[in-house]
Amino acid sequence: MSKKKILLNAFNMNCIGHINHGLWTHPRDNSTQYKTLEYWTELAQILERGLFDGLFIADIVGVYDVYQNSIDVPLKESIQLPVNDPLLLVSAMAAVTRNLGFGLTANLTYEPPYLFARRMSTLDHLSRGRVGWNIVTGYLDSAAKAMGLTEQVEHDRRYDQADEYLEVLYKLWEGSWEDDAVLNDPEARVYAQPGKVHKVEHHGEFYQVEGYHLCEPSPQRTPVLFQAGSSERGLLFAGRHAECVFISGQNKAATKRQVDKVRASAVEAGRNPQDIKVFMGLNVIVGATEELAWRKHAEYLSYASAEAGVAHFSASTAIDFAQYALDEPIQYVKSNAIQSATKNLQNNDWTRRKLLEQHALGGRYITLVGSPEHVADELESWISETGLDGFNLTRIVTPESYVDFIDLVIPELQKRGSYKTAYETGTLREKVFQGTARLPEQHTGSTYRPLPH
Repeated sequence: MSKKKILLNAFNMNCIGHINHGLWTHPRDNSTQYKTLEYWTELAQILERGLFDGLFIADIVGVYDVYQNSIDVPLKESIQLPVNDPLLLVSAMAAVTRNLGFGLTANLTYEPPYLFARRMSTLDHLSRGRVGWNIVTGYLDSAAKAMGLTEQVEHDRRYDQADEYLEVLYKLWEGSWEDDAVLNDPEARVYAQPGKVHKVEHHGEFYQVEGYHLCEPSPQRTPVLFQAGSSERGLLFAGRHAECVFISGQNKAATKRQVDKVRASAVEAGRNPQDIKVFMGLNVIVGATEELAWRKHAEYLSYASAEAGVAHFSASTAIDFAQYALDEPIQYVKSNAIQSATKNLQNNDWTRRKLLEQHALGGRYITLVGSPEHVADELESWISETGLDGFNLTRIVTPESYVDFIDLVIPELQKRGSYKTAYETGTLREKVFQGTARLPEQHTGSTYRPLPH
């Protein structure tokens, strides 16, 4: 029996400090070049050389102003500030690659669905079907206030709005243009057939939309749908809509429980458990030998900022950790922030010292350190013991982290049969799921397609 092939996304953001804070000060890190096209096109080519499935680009709208009730630390350490638009990167990267996918984060709370549908269809056309959308509803009060709201919309209510948003998008992407609407017949002077393009009429609680989708059908129509909610309401949403779910694991037992919950949510929504691919965020520091890897780890630690990591975590939980003494127990507070982040604090047994230790590398993801063989062993073990499908691999030093992984770990995984040796053909959805370019029949989005005449 052939081994399960590990799926891999590079995890990045259109900014300097993403997950592992402070490493922008490392002399070999080039993340301050994020404003240039060359930074992104070179990264895309590196990842395609490593046969990565995709580049997953995170995003936030707003700033991390919870820690010390200011943005001083985020500005000094560039904690996802400044941050540029992720969608504008795709055209350039798609032009210099043929197979790499792009998972793009966009906050639906602040994007009108009608225009967003056009933007994603445009990118799907230009990339020949290589885009995915990471669906987020936001969690920062700073974003809500910047966008004209007095405060963040309540957590579960955001998902109610998201359900309706997706309904509007399915109507536009799947239902407005029939498959054979475009004739492209110069002699008959007919590009698109009027009887095969339909007006979308949506009158809901959150959205009022009357109009035709502005784009002809793109290769995938609906981009591959990513999502990262792990709350009960988030899982309900994932079961219905998500094709790829991104989780943050701290140990194998808890990760397996989370993966099982995601698969169960798909089944409850009338889908197959394998209709959702589950990815976990991960740091990898690899060297030709165990000793060299640990030496590199020590070097990276000397540049990392634990305080910046804790400042980032403050925004994720909506708790100002700066107000606590080093060994004072942190009090859990229910909020509209990220539910999976606050869950860890519910026992009230965390202190600022403990958080600083956890964020020694500037972030709190699991870190694998070692030789190519050791890292490959660990990756295979995580896949087999938890049911994960793959990983979102963070950058620690850019682009060194990815280059090391590609040069050292990928050949070892390929030798073992745990990683592909060539790309499949077709769109991102076809590559990841070995199916069709379109949403599968059991996905709720497929029900919005026009009925055959």
